[in-house]
Amino acid sequence: MKNKQIIWRGELTSTSRLRRRGWFFMSPGFFWICFFLALPCLALILVSFCQRGAYGGIEFSFTTENYSRLAGFGGFFGWTSDYLLILGRSILTAAITTFLCILMSYPIAFFIASKNGSSRYLWLTLLIVPFWTNLVIRTYAWFLVLAPEMPPAKLAAWLGLIEPGYALYPSTFAVYIGMVSTFLPFMALPLYASVEAMDWSLVQAAEDLYSRRVRIFRYAILPQTYPGLSIGIVLTFIPCLGMFVVPDMLGGAKYMLMGNLIQQQFGVSRDWPFGAAISLFLMVITLIAMLCIRKKGLKAV
Repeated sequence: MKNKQIIWRGELTSTSRLRRRGWFFMSPGFFWICFFLALPCLALILVSFCQRGAYGGIEFSFTTENYSRLAGFGGFFGWTSDYLLILGRSILTAAITTFLCILMSYPIAFFIASKNGSSRYLWLTLLIVPFWTNLVIRTYAWFLVLAPEMPPAKLAAWLGLIEPGYALYPSTFAVYIGMVSTFLPFMALPLYASVEAMDWSLVQAAEDLYSRRVRIFRYAILPQTYPGLSIGIVLTFIPCLGMFVVPDMLGGAKYMLMGNLIQQQFGVSRDWPFGAAISLFLMVITLIAMLCIRKKGLKAV
């Protein structure tokens, strides 16, 4: 029967009434997702197939020229690989940044987990202190750290890496410094949560069996930290793909990523359809990356 009488938490009710109650409580979140996520995505898809007006703006005429242009076709000189190179640079930068954050986050997570009481909360507070300051201000702070008169630039000049009197920015090194410092808490905090909940008896059993440190980490520690690691990868790799503030400020005009390209289309060039096509393509790349993470067994919980 469709309207079967049941007892739910001491209340005599029916399945249809429970279903209506469930939809009632789900409706605020459902409409929030539709209004702030689904509708903007649909608008992005629609605009990506439009054309740019003569003075900017949007002309609602169906075309696939934006995607052909993104693939390198449609220019004055035939096919060009400029946009594909920017995409490849963005993926490489996001991958290297994520890898560096993983290398730095594991020691940080184990260090904080080894502390007791108030000292643990102190170190956690120090880890999230950067979130208290705007990203642009934090990036400007690196201008002071990497300035010519500061020790890092003087050390680099002494090693012959740069000319004396020059700053360490704009450069690829400065971009990675800014990216890692920005996304390190996003990797360290989920890893800390997994490390804190680890079953150390497995590690002790591996040590009793005279396993090497590499094998202990591979078979006793890494599987237990998969949930935090997967969340950290998602929170680091995906935002890195669309980051434009750090590359624009610390890399200068010589280091353009997909985020900078999108910002340029919506700001300077006023080519909203092409910017929408790039944004949609980046979203597809992001979904593929998340599916790859799930396929490798790093399933976020």
